[in-house]
Amino acid sequence: MNIYEEMQDRAYNAGMNVIGYTFRNKTIKGLYCDGTAAISNNIDTNAEKACVLAEKLGHHLTSAGNILSLSDVGSRKQEFRARMHAYNNMIGLIGIITAYEHGCRNTYEMAEYLNVTEEFLNDALDAYRNKYGVCTTVDNYVIYFIPALIVMKDL
Repeated sequence: MNIYEEMQDRAYNAGMNVIGYTFRNKTIKGLYCDGTAAISNNIDTNAEKACVLAEKLGHHLTSAGNILSLSDVGSRKQEFRARMHAYNNMIGLIGIITAYEHGCRNTYEMAEYLNVTEEFLNDALDAYRNKYGVCTTVDNYVIYFIPALIVMKDL
């Protein structure tokens, strides 16, 4: 089972329907409304489809109402919660550590290992940097976000 199929299973188990859809506007990758996520048929990789679906699942689990206007503070907060849910679902701090333990030393290798796009990984790292600041500790590891991503095993 590939990563997109795994995400479809998670969505189904959360009570969300997932459909493939060909949007007229090719820049739209997905939309969520009333328990259904439409994922663009124009996305080439399963990893990218999974990343888009992870965010839509985040909306399904954390959002309420119409949040199309990001000029509203409440809408921006809901968008942030949905994205953080997606980042934690697809990557998480443990995922960063696991990728490091498997020899990944740059974002390209980490993205490949975690089955996400490099853009999604970089967005997640930015969000974690904003949340945790310079570094955070998980189990026996210290993850530095500033000045660059560094994972160190605490002795």
